[in-house]
Amino acid sequence: MTPSHPHAAMTLPLSKIMLGYNPRRYFDRKKHEDLVASFRLRGMLQPMLLRPAAGGDDTYVVVAGGRRYRAALEAFGPEGEVPVVIREMTDQEALEAAIDENDNRDDASETEQADAAVRVLAACQNDRAEAARRLGWSQAKFDRRLALANLSDAVKLALDERRIKVGHAELLAAIPADKQDKALDTITASGLDVGKTRDLLMRVTQDLANACFDKTECMACPFNSGTQRALFETHVDEGHCTNPGCFQLKTEAIEKARIEAQERAAAAAQAEAADRQADGDDGEAAPDADELADTDDDGDGEASHPGVRAAAVAANRSSSGAIVKPAARAGGATVSAKSIAGRTADLREATWRTALARGLADNPSHAHAAILVAGLTGTLAQIKPATLTSRAGLLVNPSFPDLSFEEKIEGIRALSDAQAANTLAAIAAAYARDVQSFAHVADLARAFAIDIRHGWRVDRSFLERYTKDELKFIAQECGLIAHMGEKAFAKLLASKKADLVAGMLNAVGFDWAGRLPSGMTLDGKYGPPPAPIRPNADRGIPAIAA
Repeated sequence: MTPSHPHAAMTLPLSKIMLGYNPRRYFDRKKHEDLVASFRLRGMLQPMLLRPAAGGDDTYVVVAGGRRYRAALEAFGPEGEVPVVIREMTDQEALEAAIDENDNRDDASETEQADAAVRVLAACQNDRAEAARRLGWSQAKFDRRLALANLSDAVKLALDERRIKVGHAELLAAIPADKQDKALDTITASGLDVGKTRDLLMRVTQDLANACFDKTECMACPFNSGTQRALFETHVDEGHCTNPGCFQLKTEAIEKARIEAQERAAAAAQAEAADRQADGDDGEAAPDADELADTDDDGDGEASHPGVRAAAVAANRSSSGAIVKPAARAGGATVSAKSIAGRTADLREATWRTALARGLADNPSHAHAAILVAGLTGTLAQIKPATLTSRAGLLVNPSFPDLSFEEKIEGIRALSDAQAANTLAAIAAAYARDVQSFAHVADLARAFAIDIRHGWRVDRSFLERYTKDELKFIAQECGLIAHMGEKAFAKLLASKKADLVAGMLNAVGFDWAGRLPSGMTLDGKYGPPPAPIRPNADRGIPAIAA
């Protein structure tokens, strides 16, 4: 037999050799047939590079020569012997050798290089400069190839088979992955050249100059055509957004906020008029300082419909039944559950997404239902590809990312029930984090009775988002003012904001645990602490304890 660690060229039967990672994505059938014919005529003239397989069972893994291995199997069969060179190599050394061997081919595919860039970048802990150095590429080439890794599988295959040009691929890399396949169909069906494809994409982009939202995030976004221009020779005009879905969502959010601000201002004016009407008609005692702050400055005393005050009171009644009186903010706008929700929209969404993801991951039945709903509503595709592909090796087995699609199918079919349930749970959790509509997250959270009160609590970073008037509203709806007394809280409210926040958090005898301000709930209503579970006095001693 062969020595365990030979380095010189020798021969081995193909039955002792198995494929390893190969950066090649596409193998031309005609060239494969030519290579098979050449092997049958002359034999394999150039040895393959192998390394010992893990486990030490006298088998070897191909590092360089995957195309030759496939052709040799067809030409000679599994018992045929072929020339090889065997070297001891680490996983990283084998990866870099395989990439280097394929990268130096004349017909190296751009998509193969893109996949290689992703793998080496991961091995370098996302250090782009080091990854480019290991590949022997310029930083510009590395960035261009890495950008092409965002192409869908269908677009990659079309580029490998040269049904589209690199310019087509560069343009398609600048649009969301879930839109690329449809665009590819249009390009191939209509025979669009690169120039016409660019013109087509220009018609569906959005001019960032016309955006009504804050464009700070857009500066580093991969769907900003300025980013594309820096990477590729083929690009749409600078200053455009190539992700119309994101552009529309941001525009709608701004419009919604504007409408809500108008509604709050109108409601505040009606509530103030109702307060003046009620104070003038029912002979109540003179208003205190807080009530005076709720009146407007013109003193015209005009009254609105008496029902407005009742509606305002009902809208600000907490779930515990206590009336939460709106406070006034600077500028005359009234503080309410709806108005303070705008201060915490980002935190509320992130917290609920995380809670739903954990809830689905912990409950296979809920996860299964969520996936079915997502699939049947066409929103399952909103899961970002990298969210799951990056974890596939952990969910199935470490070699899963390197398998062929057919082998992946077999790998999935071989999963145990527990592994399959765990994988479905991971998909459902990814959906909770990635689905574009937060309304979908909220509906799922309600359906599965997700409760964030157990894993979230009021803290300094939360309270510091708000003005003093808004902090007063939170203190009132959460029961802190009732606990401290109005005079004691009024004294605390007169202090600096930092002292007010500290005083609220450290109030003697008051526990914030389980109290969910209305700004963090899904329905805009205060969530009181869950009722404690009372022991059942009649329950007998369990048999196991006896």
